[in-house]
Amino acid sequence: MTAKQDERDRIAALREQIDQHNYRYYVLDEPNIPDAEYDRLMRELQALESAHPDLITPDSPTQRVGGAPLSAFTQVVHRMPMLSLDNAFDADEMAAWDKRVRDRLKLSGVVEYAAEPKLDGLAISLRYEDGRLVQAATRGDGTQGEDVTANVRTIKAIPLKLRGDDWPRVVEVRGEVFMPKTGFERLNERARKAGEKTFVNPRNAAAGSLRQLDSRITATRPLAMFCYGLGEVEGDHPAPTHDQAMARLRGWGLPISPELQVVQGVDGCLAYYADIGRRRDALPYDIDGVVFKVNDYAAQQTLGFVAKAPRWAIAHKFPAQEELTTVEAVEFQVGRTGAVTPVARLTPVFVGGVTVSNATLHNMDEVERKDVRAGDTVIVRRAGDVIPEVVSVVQEHRPAGTEPVVLPSHCPVCGSDVIKPEGEAVARCSGGLYCAAQRKEAVKHFASRKALDIDGLGDKLVEQLIDSDLIHDPADLFDLRLEQIAGLERMAEKSAQNLLNALDAAKQTTLARFLFALGIMGIGEAMAANLARELGSLQAIMALRLADLIAVKPSQAKTFHGWACGLGLPPTTPLPTLLGRAGAPKWFTEAHALMLVERFADLGSLCATGPEQVENAPTRQIDGVGDVLATQLVTFFHQPHNREVIDKLIAVGVHWEEGQGPAAPERQPLQGKTFVLTGTLSRPRDEIKTELQALGAKVTGSVSKKTDYVVAGEAAGSKLTKAQALGVTVLDEQGLASLLQGLIDTA
Repeated sequence: MTAKQDERDRIAALREQIDQHNYRYYVLDEPNIPDAEYDRLMRELQALESAHPDLITPDSPTQRVGGAPLSAFTQVVHRMPMLSLDNAFDADEMAAWDKRVRDRLKLSGVVEYAAEPKLDGLAISLRYEDGRLVQAATRGDGTQGEDVTANVRTIKAIPLKLRGDDWPRVVEVRGEVFMPKTGFERLNERARKAGEKTFVNPRNAAAGSLRQLDSRITATRPLAMFCYGLGEVEGDHPAPTHDQAMARLRGWGLPISPELQVVQGVDGCLAYYADIGRRRDALPYDIDGVVFKVNDYAAQQTLGFVAKAPRWAIAHKFPAQEELTTVEAVEFQVGRTGAVTPVARLTPVFVGGVTVSNATLHNMDEVERKDVRAGDTVIVRRAGDVIPEVVSVVQEHRPAGTEPVVLPSHCPVCGSDVIKPEGEAVARCSGGLYCAAQRKEAVKHFASRKALDIDGLGDKLVEQLIDSDLIHDPADLFDLRLEQIAGLERMAEKSAQNLLNALDAAKQTTLARFLFALGIMGIGEAMAANLARELGSLQAIMALRLADLIAVKPSQAKTFHGWACGLGLPPTTPLPTLLGRAGAPKWFTEAHALMLVERFADLGSLCATGPEQVENAPTRQIDGVGDVLATQLVTFFHQPHNREVIDKLIAVGVHWEEGQGPAAPERQPLQGKTFVLTGTLSRPRDEIKTELQALGAKVTGSVSKKTDYVVAGEAAGSKLTKAQALGVTVLDEQGLASLLQGLIDTA
């Protein structure tokens, strides 16, 4: 056998393997190789075809990349019209249709119907001759559509060559091209990152992708297809019933709906409709109803057609999920975690089966991206139990004089400062201890195990205490009386006394636990410990200014001073308004603006000084406290009501042993050392972690080249393996004890 023949045989074998894997993936939904192996087979085939271009055939799996752009689509006349369907919107209309079917068929019993979801995509006709795809056309007006063969050839779910050999010489397959939900989200995410326009919904994305004049663009879009019927067939019809015909198509490698079922009579139709309706939002693709067809093809012939629709089929539509309405106002709500969320107040509209008058706008990034304003006409969407959302603005209907939505500077519930950290989408209220919207979550966090660890104060009890108006902030917990607690649901006198005892015990804590319990945005357990260790007292922490934490280098100061003072703005201009202006130095962030406000009242005060006065060398270098975290920390303690709650907590007896500042170097022999704890240890990790931190160590959760020691217990996994690969010192518990004892002996 010649080398050329060897390669010809290998190409044929690879094509057969790839076609088989496509069939298993797209039709059977039973892939049996990983994506990497599939890619390897495809690359091998591409290499062989590249070396032997004369062996490339139109139905090769490699020929799905698209070709040169078209100037326009050509028109295709459908040999059999692609008809639309009549619609039913309730059970009565379905019963009336079923009665008409039975009357025309002169049947007294039930009719067998084929049922499948009505996909929200684009209808397509595929023409196969001698088993090979020769033409694909859109539905168009039903009589003629557009030739989109080049685009359809890029869709991996559609076979370029039918499997087997029992297909008719000519068979026209009808189906729906759609975009799965996950693919739609990925496509829009890519568009957002590239600064491009996003698609409103999967149907628009599918239609826009299939009607690209450049098929190379279509090839990049995550399109799929399900077949739902037959058009022209040359020779014998594949099967006597619809469900059997769909099974034949599936055997030829064409994807059909996995939800296809045969049901009995109108009761079966309504039960199927209800079941699909319940599962609608969990399906991986959008649907807008259910299609029912008389299953028997002979009966279909008897029933015939009326106008442009068959008598033997009907679409039972779901309530519309998208409608037009008007934004009356944009308001801001505060969630239980402090998230400040914009909400559109709408002119009430019936959508998704209910009347909708409010819709979420998610966050300010979304508001700005969609440019939603009061007075706008918008498309609002509701899917199942999902909160209604504004999908897009109908810009051509925008009235004159509308104003962009602005994030409030203060919480609409409690008046605390609203913080939106740079790089984050969500803005938050900074009044966690005080804000009524956050009260329950603040108290739950305050009582949690790693905070004040108040035994017996669970989530449900916290909710009862707040709903009963017994507490308004964490300090109120310590003023509770026995009779108040015992009067709550499922609380007896003994359990109430146990809670009072636990509250009394919780008053004795540590500064680190207290800081963590306050629920300051960004201050986790480790950072609270760092602050306590570095600053030593609550007073020192509360006295922090941004100028203590954030630096401005001399070169930065000179550049900023020249730029800011050269803008020609009024002297009374607040410094934060300079953010985002053209020419602003890249390092100039919200944190820097607020820090400069601490030192200069306005632009005039700043420009009245020299550049050297803008320079700033922070007095504190606290591990892990960057610009964003510094802003959140200082802002929290700047709020008068947060200070008020802290004063109340101290007044009711919450206390700890405070140091006089950072521990002396001789008391921190592990200063600068990084530890990682892994595996099952004989003591709680938190206990060992606290012990190490008290000696100056940093305890992290991941192993890197900067790790000094890994303390490994039983069943240590990937962290131990990585430590060994990097040459990091690994200690068991005995080794750790020896290390610490050695430090004590030499201290």
